[in-house]
Amino acid sequence: MTRRQAHTTISSVRIIPATLRDLSYIAANLRPEDRAEIDCQFDTWSPALLAQTALQGFAYVAELDGNPEAGFGAAEQRGGLWIAWSWGTRRMRRCAPGITEFFHAVLARQVAARGAWRVEARALAANELALRWLARLGATQRCLLPGYGRNGEDFLLYDWTRTSHFGESWNHVPFSKAAGAEAAAADTDHRRQGRAGARSSSTG
Repeated sequence: MTRRQAHTTISSVRIIPATLRDLSYIAANLRPEDRAEIDCQFDTWSPALLAQTALQGFAYVAELDGNPEAGFGAAEQRGGLWIAWSWGTRRMRRCAPGITEFFHAVLARQVAARGAWRVEARALAANELALRWLARLGATQRCLLPGYGRNGEDFLLYDWTRTSHFGESWNHVPFSKAAGAEAAAADTDHRRQGRAGARSSSTG
């Protein structure tokens, strides 16, 4: 898929193929929950290393008013098994509707076309926004992963499978419903920031 074919614009949000420069910028400016989720999955990491790792497989960036604010994508771990991921800056919540639509319209179909049997996503169990987003994207919550984080943090495992027709389930939620639910979740999260300090979420 060419850069022109992958390009999608939703309001002031533009989805483009990821570059090392854009992902490095996002990784260096992560919102607190995304940073916490990444911190507890790696012994050591840097923005450049995280960006380089994310460029495997399909990787995209959501720009808001021309500035890179979120990275997301999916990478093959072995034949048939893929891992979906996303993380961003504090402005990522404003990109969520555009990412949601692109996920359904493009990314899901790309992964399905590559012969995926299973796509997994893990999220910090305390990351409520990420969990709601995964459910809205059609993922199935499979199990709790106790102590999955290096400091004993619990995670939840979600997946899409071919036997559950993941190519269809990724596309069965109307964009208006998905975007509306995500925007509502983001608004709830934004109000919490005002009451209890900054918090945010990631998927992956």
